[in-house]
Amino acid sequence: MALLDVQDLTVEFPTRRGTLRALDQVSFSIDSGEILGVVGESGAGKSLTGAAIVGLLERPGRIAGGEIKFDGKRIDNLAPEPLRRIRGRRIGMIFQDPLTTLNPLYTIGRQLTETMQTHARLSDAEARRKAIGWLDRVGIPAAAQRIGAYPHEFSGGQRQRVVIALALCAEPALVIADEPTTALDVSIQAQIITLLKDLTRDHGTAVMLVTHDMGVIAETADRVAVMYAGRIAEIGPVAAVIRHPAHPYTHGLMASIPSLEHRVSRLHQIDGAMPRLDAIPSGCRFHPRCPRAFERCTNEPPELIPAGATSAACWLHAHG
Repeated sequence: MALLDVQDLTVEFPTRRGTLRALDQVSFSIDSGEILGVVGESGAGKSLTGAAIVGLLERPGRIAGGEIKFDGKRIDNLAPEPLRRIRGRRIGMIFQDPLTTLNPLYTIGRQLTETMQTHARLSDAEARRKAIGWLDRVGIPAAAQRIGAYPHEFSGGQRQRVVIALALCAEPALVIADEPTTALDVSIQAQIITLLKDLTRDHGTAVMLVTHDMGVIAETADRVAVMYAGRIAEIGPVAAVIRHPAHPYTHGLMASIPSLEHRVSRLHQIDGAMPRLDAIPSGCRFHPRCPRAFERCTNEPPELIPAGATSAACWLHAHG
């Protein structure tokens, strides 16, 4: 049984002009000790999927269909208080923007110790010692001296590291990491990636790693889900998706990455842009940008179809 099992997750936003469907029947699972990378352009629905899992959709957004099961129990229909007891203790969340995560009125030490003491019986001294340890693990220099500092006394990259420590300090079973390394330099980025991999190996922690960086995915993830316009375009083992992409969108993403092995005069570019929620095309959502689209793509939306080692939502792999 998977630790996290998402089936046909659909998220809608009611508006004056009608209901906009931001996620459409998204399905995937994550096992304990596994890192699932989630990639795609801005607006693909990556961060929204993570927010829906932990019950942090911004209003008027709502889950309109599907199920989310965590550790065998359904959580998408829980009342706010039971969900709060899971969020933080059992499911940790690393947000993109540290300024909206950290409370500017409290020291980082207080925020870390309160988080740990909320979910575990720890004395003040024990909580402080653990907080210093987590700050040290995420690369905050002189952690023992800086634990009494406020968020504004840290650089942007250091604040992001504090946010990562805040998400991990309760030792959750699942971590949803939303662009956790975006604001970090290369050396600290490598340190955070190593920390996430150590958690999966040593503690069986599962990680949903949301990022636009295929290099991070290649180095970190076991499997990868490629999202486009609120749906999963392709999902499979990371090596198979990177080396033999089955969906034209995945192929375009991979072709746009510079190669150290082959010299090219210009990088590949996917023509067009991600469609707006109020202008989702019929059929395959990628067909207006797809160089291999044919008639069936324009009027019939594909489900995930086995395509070698991966599964792709593409009619090119349909038989019959």
